[in-house]
Amino acid sequence: MLAMTATEAGAPAVPASTRAERVAWYSYDWAISAFRATVITVFLGPYLTTIAENAAGPDGLVHPLGIPVATGSLFTYTVSASVLLTVPLLPLVGALADRSSHKKRLLALFAYIGAGAVIAMVLLTGTRWLLGAVLLLVANIAYGAAKVVFNSYLPQLAGPDDRDRISSFSWAIGYVGGGLLLAANLAALVVLGDDHKATVARWSIVSAGVWWAAFTTVAIVRLPDRPAVAGEHTGGSVLTDGFRQLWHTLKSARAYPLTLFFLAAYLVYNDGIQTVITVATIYADQELHLSQSVQIITILLVQFVAFGGAWLLGRVAVRFGAWRTIAASLVVWIVAVALAYPLPANSPVAFMLLGCLIGIVLGGSQALSRSLFSQMIPRGMEAEYYGLYEISSDGTSWLGPLLFGLAFQLAHSNRMAIASLVVFFVAGLAMLLAVPVRRAIVAAGNTPPRVL
Repeated sequence: MLAMTATEAGAPAVPASTRAERVAWYSYDWAISAFRATVITVFLGPYLTTIAENAAGPDGLVHPLGIPVATGSLFTYTVSASVLLTVPLLPLVGALADRSSHKKRLLALFAYIGAGAVIAMVLLTGTRWLLGAVLLLVANIAYGAAKVVFNSYLPQLAGPDDRDRISSFSWAIGYVGGGLLLAANLAALVVLGDDHKATVARWSIVSAGVWWAAFTTVAIVRLPDRPAVAGEHTGGSVLTDGFRQLWHTLKSARAYPLTLFFLAAYLVYNDGIQTVITVATIYADQELHLSQSVQIITILLVQFVAFGGAWLLGRVAVRFGAWRTIAASLVVWIVAVALAYPLPANSPVAFMLLGCLIGIVLGGSQALSRSLFSQMIPRGMEAEYYGLYEISSDGTSWLGPLLFGLAFQLAHSNRMAIASLVVFFVAGLAMLLAVPVRRAIVAAGNTPPRVL
């Protein structure tokens, strides 16, 4: 028999998670880390940009749907478009997941679609920039949908006092997984040399899709289903019922304004975090003139520093609370973005040192945001609220890439584009500090952790 634990005051007790169940959950963070690190952060941005440049006319533009787009902005615009398309989809996915006792089937469906799109990028050669943009759209949309279902498991795996630790550890494990695949790709680049960097980039992207699919299978096989907290869907169309439940949730969300205010703060500062991750290699390649080997070494270094950083910030949160720890991490982000503007070109050491600074707060700021938000969600609506949350989660930001792309297209300067991102961290920190977190948790009907 499993031990029983209550997740909120007066709520019915639910089965506590076993170690095997938590390990299975960690396995999916391990699986998706390859997509974040190898595809989004390192290879696809420069690779897709190069393919677009091969197809562009003398004006340096390509024309998706007849719209003139600078080749240097294609990748970030595509990321933004993918997120705009998920805005109506992700909350609906959450509504379906909350009414299903077979959430892992939904997780598997979206994960395999995303992994399949990444694997299909093996066809991305020559001047097929439009194919690359379409596959990126599919992969990012599926990635976000799967993350909604995945994150909604957290309140069922841990009580209020354990979520920061479990969420941070899972995120840290993900960085190790992403780092291992990235190390293998780096080894291939070193062995084959820069003369074969396009081939290495293409097959590295494909390897991330295979990794995503393989370790998703590990998670799905070992992750048990739990009863639907919101009640099982019975009769009628699942899709119609999902829309009906989503509409009910959106109407009832007005009763939890503090939860929505924290969500707004998160959407602002996390958009900045994800944009920095997304455009890092573009900035290093086009503005700092650093080789792909240097970029991958730096990202690999960040992966393993981020493992330690996520674990460390999780421990700090146990003592000082997640809210204070997240706020402190945002101050470090502001410093890091400010230092990126004057970073000298052709200086790999400076770039690596800045990467280490970012790595310290990279995982922890996101993992603790995930666990803190879980405390403010009304019981039985976890996936639906994570559907709203995932509008700007790892790999699915849109305001930041849009601002970066516009700044580059207007100013023709990546330095101005990167400097513009500081506004997200300053505004997000101000909003976070204004959230009465304990009151927000109680208002949602949950029991606050001992330390906030």
